[in-house]
Amino acid sequence: MNPEELKQEVIKALDKIRPYLQNDGGDISLVDIEDGKIVKVRLEGTCTNCSVNQLTLKSGVEMTIKEFVPQIEKVISVE
Repeated sequence: MNPEELKQEVIKALDKIRPYLQNDGGDISLVDIEDGKIVKVRLEGTCTNCSVNQLTLKSGVEMTIKEFVPQIEKVISVE
């Protein structure tokens, strides 16, 4: 998978979970993909101050992205 295809698949995954975040007043955006293995995202809105945002990141966001792109090793949140 070339870098552009990888990016499109990650965006598809984010689009799948975005409605759940938006229901709670939050959102998420793709910042970068490093070495084709590490996805950097930015949590936005109420997600930035949410006490369970790391749980959401790992159990929801990372799991969904790995479904779409199994080669992704981890997802991290950046400011």
